[in-house]
Amino acid sequence: MKIAVCVKQVPGSSDVQVDPDTGVLLRDGVESKVNPYDLYALETALKIKEDKGAEIGIISMGPPQAKEVIREAFMMGADEGILLSDRRFAGADVLATSYTLAQGIKALGNIDLIICGKQTTDGDTAQVGPEMAEYLSIPHIANVSRLLEIGEEHITVEADMGETIEVQDIPYPCLITVEKGIYTPRLPSYKRKFTAMQKDIKVMSLDDLSDKQEFMYGLKGSPTQVERIFNPEKSEDREMIKGTSMEIAEELYKRMKEYKFA
Repeated sequence: MKIAVCVKQVPGSSDVQVDPDTGVLLRDGVESKVNPYDLYALETALKIKEDKGAEIGIISMGPPQAKEVIREAFMMGADEGILLSDRRFAGADVLATSYTLAQGIKALGNIDLIICGKQTTDGDTAQVGPEMAEYLSIPHIANVSRLLEIGEEHITVEADMGETIEVQDIPYPCLITVEKGIYTPRLPSYKRKFTAMQKDIKVMSLDDLSDKQEFMYGLKGSPTQVERIFNPEKSEDREMIKGTSMEIAEELYKRMKEYKFA
């Protein structure tokens, strides 16, 4: 079995600057980390590898520094990695991002299962995984909370749909997005660190993809545009309400009515 895991490098803090012209986050030089939800996707792939045997390929899109998250995945047990890096990919919305990643998946070749985290901490749309599957014309299911069976021809999963739990059999090739907590992500292995630093990461630009039409990528390929993005104002104003529990409750209710919360 060959598994592809999508991993994204996201800002390590909420203190990130915004380009005033394009409205996109300025990521260069910002402390970054692996998107936390992607760690659950990677751990899911590693569990399958341990139980059934599999080759795990990591794919990421971003600036050259995004190689760091692929190397971290190597330290956890991934086998190969591709970084899609090209200024023509910059400013992509979820649709253009999904298309770019789908093209990268094709470059990995003969993938049986694609695993994505539920969402990213910098975008929170939870749309990229399902849109990738649509571009690749393969079945998919989101919100997977449990793996029930890894078969030769299909995977059986349990998906948390909010008010119901669904059990689905999905034939390969397919894509799933996993919930936080499906497994506890392992720590990177110090023993693998040296090997991870020596492993080759294939960097691909638009010129390396099968579809080289620039209008499908980056800002040009994004039908949605961010009108305005900004850091929320931080307020440290505090007010202590003192009194008996009844007096405090009455005062809180009064304030809530004033602010139209009640």
